[in-house]
Amino acid sequence: MSSRHPLRRLPLSLLLLALAGTAHAQTTWRLANEYPATSLPGEADTYFAKSVAEKTGGKLAIEPVPDAKSGLKTREQLAAVQSGQWAMADSFAGALGDEHPLFLLSSLPFLAVSAEDAKRLYDIAKPAYEKVFAARKQKLLYVSPWPASGIWSAAPVGDAAALKALKIRTYDKTGTEIFARVGATSQTISFADLPAKMEAGEINAVLSSGDGGAARKLWEKLKNFSEINYAIPLSFATVNLDAWNALDAPTRAAVEAAAAATSARQWQAMSGRVAENYGRMRQQGMNIASPAPAPVMATLKEAAVQTLAAWEQQAGEEGRAILEAYRRGAR
Repeated sequence: MSSRHPLRRLPLSLLLLALAGTAHAQTTWRLANEYPATSLPGEADTYFAKSVAEKTGGKLAIEPVPDAKSGLKTREQLAAVQSGQWAMADSFAGALGDEHPLFLLSSLPFLAVSAEDAKRLYDIAKPAYEKVFAARKQKLLYVSPWPASGIWSAAPVGDAAALKALKIRTYDKTGTEIFARVGATSQTISFADLPAKMEAGEINAVLSSGDGGAARKLWEKLKNFSEINYAIPLSFATVNLDAWNALDAPTRAAVEAAAAATSARQWQAMSGRVAENYGRMRQQGMNIASPAPAPVMATLKEAAVQTLAAWEQQAGEEGRAILEAYRRGAR
């Protein structure tokens, strides 16, 4: 048997191709996201993938897998990245509230309801977010803010009595608590499970932005939207630390540059997005109450006081310090 290396038996042209393929071996990270590619986080994933391909010269490829095609709900994505089953995930923070109270920060009711305030709150909390993800073997790469959440409903929501008639899907436990407190029937439901619940008549309202709702065509059953500016929640894109550490230093620098550009792009994309969403919603025959009637707002804000106080107690000293720093900036 010959001891010569197998490559040495190849013709010169094939040998050069084989060596080139070895020199430019590509790594692929699959990126799970429960939300559609047309949502803001879905757009972020596409932008990030393109930016990484450009900045790494194709050495690293990002493969977005949107719309729950991964088979994972958001709350399962965190564990899938931690275990290394998936290299990356773009996860809606509120759905991870059972993991750590900090994940509920961006969706606390009526705390940060402008893009500027939401960005300031995120910047203050970013080191704490990074620590929470690191404890779960993940590195935070980029963030996507959602437009402010409102109420999609089958019937108009004009007063406190109308709130009580809601069977509403919320996206985290603080939202579920608030709507239960005003007399509604509320439950936290994954976006992937929502269509079946609506079809069965279990849900007649949804707490969501115009962005997420429009992406899932909620207008097919819910013809009313009440602008309550409830919160500007965040989605976080993270990568498994083993996958991250396997990259060489230049590739890591390129990925970090792509991630920074993606975050910047997402905050900028918030501008004008609400008007764009409202335009699509009106084209579909929706009625938009902008803003929602005063009795509705007063009822919800009163209920939110207790929820915010409960979160502060649960989040402990770290959570209170973040809120204090945020509130000082508002003075």
